[in-house]
Amino acid sequence: MNATTATPDLKVSSAVKRFGDHLAVDELSFSVARGSFFSILGPSGCGKTTLLRMIAGFIQPDAGDILIGGRSMRGVAPNRRPVNMVFQQLALFPMMSVGENVAFGLARRGVGRAERTGKAAEMLERVGLGGAARKKVDELSGGQRQRVAIARSLVLEPTLLLLDEPLGALDLKLREHMKIELKQLQAAFGTTFVYITHDQSEALVLSDHVGVMNHGRFEQLGTPQQLYYEPATPFVAGFVGANNRITGRARALNGSVVEVATADGWVIHARASTPVSVGSAVEAFVRPEAATLGRTAAELPAGQPSHAGEVESLLFDGANSAVLLRESATRFEFRIALPQTGRYADLKVGERILFSFDPDRAVCFPAGVSHG
Repeated sequence: MNATTATPDLKVSSAVKRFGDHLAVDELSFSVARGSFFSILGPSGCGKTTLLRMIAGFIQPDAGDILIGGRSMRGVAPNRRPVNMVFQQLALFPMMSVGENVAFGLARRGVGRAERTGKAAEMLERVGLGGAARKKVDELSGGQRQRVAIARSLVLEPTLLLLDEPLGALDLKLREHMKIELKQLQAAFGTTFVYITHDQSEALVLSDHVGVMNHGRFEQLGTPQQLYYEPATPFVAGFVGANNRITGRARALNGSVVEVATADGWVIHARASTPVSVGSAVEAFVRPEAATLGRTAAELPAGQPSHAGEVESLLFDGANSAVLLRESATRFEFRIALPQTGRYADLKVGERILFSFDPDRAVCFPAGVSHG
């Protein structure tokens, strides 16, 4: 059976969940392929944790079905489902050794001491903690505790590993390191990961596919590259990565390129992501890295409409540094990624500078479009 015909490890079919008058999950349907890393990305309150808890069996859907490995989970208790879960708080037992923590689920299943000790030791070796079985949990670093929690889940060989914002309690540097480790662990084990996060950077770095959730539904399902470069709705464009948002009206159409005029007279060009009509209200989004700076017109790409701006702020963040401009005629604020070369190292606040961007790297939507 090949990858295209294999039964998905997870299939959610028309799932609905209400809490009183609040519709937390709204007719949601999707599937997750075997052995993939799938992230559910969205802001607080969008329904992502409710969805994860339904998959785990802690709450039941009001309608629809959830299938794991092709089997319906209707009426199946959490401890009878082929899933395991890693929480942000990890829930490790401080009175137990690391090895005992990893073997805990095996003991609950009635696995003999010698076998579970061996399995725990083997799993700790696979997650890079060989020799740590006798240590106490509080002797470990935050990243090591994360690996113990994952080892404790994976030793039970679940079909799905559910991760509920597991990196949220870590500091920034450790979080960046753990993103790499999680991706490598998932690839090494081949277990299907379903990962909940509000952090778009985590979702983009870790995932094979991402569902961007808003008001109980997915606005878009796709690869990280599709979400970033081809957002399906204004919500996705604004939520995934940094963007300049420009509102106005479609003044003219040239094929798929829309001429957008703002209320204060600024005119830009952007690619229509969905059909728009002349005169209609639209929203355009331009990535900071899509724009080019130039002190003269000759430094800008030929054929691109140019604009003039004044440097309002220089935002230094190493490789992610940016310059915040005020467009000269309209005072519209625009953020541009600062090139990592010496050419603009001497930019000063108040300096007038030109900028342009390829219309094909800006996206435009009818105002108010949403799939959520």
